[in-house]
Amino acid sequence: MEPLEIIEKYYKPGSVAHEFLIKHSEKVARKALETARKVSALAPDMDFIREASMLHDIGMFLTDAPQLGCYGDKPYITHGCLGRQLLEKEGWARHALVAERHVGVGLTIEDISRQELPLPLKDMTPETLEEKIISFADKFYSKGKDLAREKTVEEVRESIRRYGESKLKIFDEWLRSFGYK
Repeated sequence: MEPLEIIEKYYKPGSVAHEFLIKHSEKVARKALETARKVSALAPDMDFIREASMLHDIGMFLTDAPQLGCYGDKPYITHGCLGRQLLEKEGWARHALVAERHVGVGLTIEDISRQELPLPLKDMTPETLEEKIISFADKFYSKGKDLAREKTVEEVRESIRRYGESKLKIFDEWLRSFGYK
């Protein structure tokens, strides 16, 4: 599977959205592979991590995020679910789950209900080692104006803390599990 072929079916090369997606996804893939090497004894699927890291945000073009060059009609929070649908249609069911489950440190039914998010009421938390690694790596890069800068662990912790101590506990466990703490 070649992620760029899939991306370029939906994103015009050279467009603002394409540039954001590629630059962000390449950074996430690099961090995810670095993280996977730290836990090589657990035998993470490196090829899958590279592919799924490149595709985890593929649904963003369907959202209303003009700052990212995306002019869809859906709220940005839905980009994971939309990415899952798109990747399933393409025949990449395992990659589709990464797209859906990478938001935050995962979204539970309770999170979706309590926050009244425009998402299906279902558990969308990373389950596999590879899903957790990609979600972890994604937290270190924003799609804002400082696209290339890797956030510090403390910056990531602060951004996650806003969503509650339970979410921070998950991230801190990933830090330990992946050899960063």
